[in-house]
Amino acid sequence: MKKAGVKKSIHRTLKKPSRQGAVRLGGKVFLYAFLCVTGFVFLYPLLKMISMSFMTADDLVNPLVSWVPYGLEISNFTRAMQVLGYWKTLWTTLYVSVLPAILQTLVCAITGYGIARYKFKGKNLLFGLILATFIIPTQITMIPQFLMYKNLGILYSLKAYLLPAVFGQGMRSAIFVLIFVLFFQQMPVSLTEAAEIDGANQFVIFFKIAVPVAKPGFLISFILSMVWYWNETYLGSLYFGANIKTLPMKLENFVDAFNKMVSASEAEVGATANEAIQMAGTFLIILPLLIVFFCVQKQFIEGIEKTGITGE
Repeated sequence: MKKAGVKKSIHRTLKKPSRQGAVRLGGKVFLYAFLCVTGFVFLYPLLKMISMSFMTADDLVNPLVSWVPYGLEISNFTRAMQVLGYWKTLWTTLYVSVLPAILQTLVCAITGYGIARYKFKGKNLLFGLILATFIIPTQITMIPQFLMYKNLGILYSLKAYLLPAVFGQGMRSAIFVLIFVLFFQQMPVSLTEAAEIDGANQFVIFFKIAVPVAKPGFLISFILSMVWYWNETYLGSLYFGANIKTLPMKLENFVDAFNKMVSASEAEVGATANEAIQMAGTFLIILPLLIVFFCVQKQFIEGIEKTGITGE
């Protein structure tokens, strides 16, 4: 009887890990399946856009063609680049989005450092007012800003983006101030105290100690700021008028620009701005952003891993 009981207990002991292993395996399979489905939902528009950008006019109306076209129509990209004036407009879009993003990141970093590291009267009220600028819809402040920019004489030029960025009122600046406040609050007080004992002033402390700590904050603030300036079309059209045209702004009038570009003889044989050419133009517009993201992704992850400082 004792031997039988021992055998049963051994059998139960050996059987439990197998059940636990099956549960763990099932959990991993469910997790991977969920991630694949979720990833496909996010990637579906991009994949569909890339697939359609290589289709011919016959593929677009062919019910048998869903994802893989019969041939690769490279001319869609050529026509889209001609309509957009791609290389010249790309350079315009870069300095319209990169320069304000750099200024906005630096100013928000300085503002966030001051709020996080200094004590002064009205600090909480000031921080609350800064966050309120993010909550207030852009449509409410759009007309007063337009009138103010007109009185300052900065409309229809890049100054309409640069001047607000210099004074911490760039596009969604409040969220970047909040990011830097959270990063700088993690910096131990002992570091700044030791630097002050060694004779370092506040500028040295900021650039030598605070900036390396908040490196991921600088990266994510710059990327998000650049993307928001890049994709902005309504405010850009309002402040720049016809003087400055970015790639997303030209995409709004893509069909009209295409119809003006083609000659009458081409239009007779069916040279129209179909969905394939429009998808090619859209992909060309987001391609620089994709390249920037994939280039800085590794540095962003490494920066987060190196930031292991806890507050005191």
